[in-house]
Amino acid sequence: MPRPAKGPRLGGSPANERLIIANLCKALIHNESIVTTEAKAKRVRPHIEKLITKAKKGDTHNRRLALKVLRSRETAYILFEELAPKFANREGGYTRIVKLPNRKGDNAPMAEISLVLEPVSPKQAVVKEAEKATEKAAATEAEVEETTVEATEAEETTDEN
Repeated sequence: MPRPAKGPRLGGSPANERLIIANLCKALIHNESIVTTEAKAKRVRPHIEKLITKAKKGDTHNRRLALKVLRSRETAYILFEELAPKFANREGGYTRIVKLPNRKGDNAPMAEISLVLEPVSPKQAVVKEAEKATEKAAATEAEVEETTVEATEAEETTDEN
């Protein structure tokens, strides 16, 4: 979990800030979208992204690390068993922050932070496949080149004899 920033915090102390962030992460996992202040949304984003990355790995160690932050087995279950498979093809960028109009009472800037559950666009998948094919072609081309160099060297040695 990233360390609390120096200077002003969301709560009064680092411990209070950790609790606020943990509660926002829980709410986001349960509801898939929450409305909060812009400052809180920006502060919770790296934490929830790291939790989702741990959930994608899915081993016992990462589950325990997530439980350490979330403090709720039910929330960890939802994160690991329901949300992680939805993010299997996505390599980061699990959250989206959308700015909203200011709050009426104190004019605080508001934002909605939500999980990006849409599947990765087919264009990105095609680009990944093309990159893999290019790497594979380059590797086979290098192998062919090596074998031709070895063959020409062998021919030269037989010609000399």
